[in-house]
Amino acid sequence: MFGEPGHLYVYFSYGMHYCCNVVTGPKGHGAAVLIRAVEPLDGEETMAELRGDKSGVELTNGPAKTCQALSIDKALNGHKLSTPPLILLPGSLHKDEEIVQTTRIGLSKGTDTPWRFYIKDNPYVSKV
Repeated sequence: MFGEPGHLYVYFSYGMHYCCNVVTGPKGHGAAVLIRAVEPLDGEETMAELRGDKSGVELTNGPAKTCQALSIDKALNGHKLSTPPLILLPGSLHKDEEIVQTTRIGLSKGTDTPWRFYIKDNPYVSKV
């Protein structure tokens, strides 16, 4: 999390699941964005195999589910996200989509900070 921006920070949570963050701050400053969920656009068959034949929103509607579906583990910690095997590309919203900003969830401190962003009404959002 204190590394170069644009790299992946992967950690093991609760002794059972991997979670991943995209480092966003300058090197030496701990700043990153937790990837809580993704909407699959391709490769759902492979994701289903990796997730034990789960399907639909159950593939990636949580941080641990996302890592499992994308085969993200400690081996990708520090990975530069502009290089294979995992590349983060800029995207854009579809015509009727909008971003919602809310307070963070799953924390004991800082729950009033509005640092959670997601696409409104997207079924893959974890815990609306």
